Amino acid sequence: MKRCEWCTGSDIYIEYHDIEWGVPLFDDQKHFEFLMLESAQSGLSWITILKKRENYRKAYDNFDPKKIANYGEAKKLKLLEDTGIVRNKLKIEASIICAQKFLEVQKEFGSFTKYIWSFTNGKSIIGKWKRIQEIPATTELSDRVSLDLKKRGFKFLGSTTVYAYLQATGIVNDHLMDCFRYKEIKKMSLDK
Repeated sequence: MKRCEWCTGSDIYIEYHDIEWGVPLFDDQKHFEFLMLESAQSGLSWITILKKRENYRKAYDNFDPKKIANYGEAKKLKLLEDTGIVRNKLKIEASIICAQKFLEVQKEFGSFTKYIWSFTNGKSIIGKWKRIQEIPATTELSDRVSLDLKKRGFKFLGSTTVYAYLQATGIVNDHLMDCFRYKEIKKMSLDK
């Protein structure tokens, strides 16, 4: 079975690639989880975050933005002591700010899903990549989304991080064309 090159060599990567990566996402809770995980990944490898994903779910109340938005100093200290997550003070503080801003976007747009999909008029961007080297780290779309998120007060969501988030949540389908998931996800995108 042919897969995207980046996921080979690790069962956790293969499972993530085969089941989740690139599937069009319309659930606010999952969007928030991916935003937080991508933000935590900034400057690190994605496998590091995938290995810590369950720990993040426990530490961050299963990525409930309402709970996270109200974290105080005691919870911040507890997170800083949690060896199961990336213990970066700025990223932890950013996660709380992002939860607050996420709730504001939900209130303004009715859902975060409506907001984020509005950048592509509700349609997935289908890549036509043959080699992993062709896939960009950022695009005009990720620049626009990142800029808008920053204007709204989100932290640790630069264009590269946002592009990885767009790929993960199926707003962009960047599976390589010869990957078995490319056509499956393209069909999902067209059928929605």
